[in-house]
Amino acid sequence: MSRTVGLVVPAYEPDVDRLRGYLESIRETGVTDEIHVELDDPTASTPEIGVADSINRVSERRGKGAAIAAGFDTLSTDVLAFADADGATDAPSLVDVIEPVRDGSVGLAVGSRRHPDATITSHQTVIRRRLGDVFAWLARRLLAVPLYDYQCGAKAVGADQWDEIRTHMHESGFAWDLEFVAVADALGYDIREVPITWDDSSDSTVDPIRTPIEMAIAMGRIRRHVKPLQHHQSGSQTATSSESESSTPVGDK
Repeated sequence: MSRTVGLVVPAYEPDVDRLRGYLESIRETGVTDEIHVELDDPTASTPEIGVADSINRVSERRGKGAAIAAGFDTLSTDVLAFADADGATDAPSLVDVIEPVRDGSVGLAVGSRRHPDATITSHQTVIRRRLGDVFAWLARRLLAVPLYDYQCGAKAVGADQWDEIRTHMHESGFAWDLEFVAVADALGYDIREVPITWDDSSDSTVDPIRTPIEMAIAMGRIRRHVKPLQHHQSGSQTATSSESESSTPVGDK
């Protein structure tokens, strides 16, 4: 029996027309059984999104991670995925990210803009690219799982894996992606990095200066709290993936 797939889209002050078109393109792929939008801080003038099977409107800005986690807990599908509301990861690439989890090859699949086989159709500003390079370099040295890209807004996880991962999650903002990957790796789940086609969005709510600083601080917190998980895992079993043990980014297999 084919595993069902649910998609969460966290949204804060989205371009509704763009979001609506993105959701329609995802639905046309047939990869999702359910699309759920977590909409933070909508106003009376926020247009109706439609297209999605369900929308949870929250009167405050919770942070990207808190919104995704709430959406995951709403879904009852076998596979849980999320994609950023700006549509930077195109629909076919999102399918590529979901497939390794849907077919049971891995527990977690991570979309990657920085993978050598990724296609970038519109670049970030130079300063954002450089800050992203520094952040990825630092993350590879501080965390046990080496990836090209930790923050891409397209990931998929098995529902069973999420049930365990979620009990060790603490971050609620943009650092949530990083913690998500680090905890999954510490628990011994196989992780696959999947190259995507990516189009940078000028509508991003990420502050190019403040956010990287906050992320660097969060990285220290994440490293501290996943270490006990790694030690427990290594003492109880040897199930850590070969990708996680590699000294180079895991890439796409």
